[in-house]
Amino acid sequence: MQATPQKEHQWLDALVGEWISEIECVMEPGKPAEVSHGTERVRSLGGLWILAEGQGDMPGVGPATSLLTLGYDPQRKRYVGSFIASMMTHQWLYDGGLDAAGRLALDTEGPGMAGDGSTAKYRDVMEVVDRDHRTLTSHMLGDGGQWQVFMTARYRRTK
Repeated sequence: MQATPQKEHQWLDALVGEWISEIECVMEPGKPAEVSHGTERVRSLGGLWILAEGQGDMPGVGPATSLLTLGYDPQRKRYVGSFIASMMTHQWLYDGGLDAAGRLALDTEGPGMAGDGSTAKYRDVMEVVDRDHRTLTSHMLGDGGQWQVFMTARYRRTK
């Protein structure tokens, strides 16, 4: 079976390249955001998937490596993927789609931030600003049903 890239796969092509990042993350409510820096290398796998390997220092953790996979499933008409990182044991599974503004909103579920074994719903929103800039904003669904931003990453292309 040979899959053919669809027009939805073209959105992923804009992510391919080498990037530097600045990440602002709120580690605890009411505390100022902590800033870290990193790099990310994104490559295409057959025009159907992207693989993004990131490296950098994580606040409170130190050096970390991550791997993101993203693709488009034409049968489900959804973007799908996963995220793993060297500082955690949870594999995040993504499911999402493009919003009216052309941003990719990916929903997932995983460990809550309270550290008490509870789970929470999360949404990562990727936006291609222009050829050389993109953002990733991570949200957590709060008790009141509102999405709360806890991390913002800004990427600048180097290659």
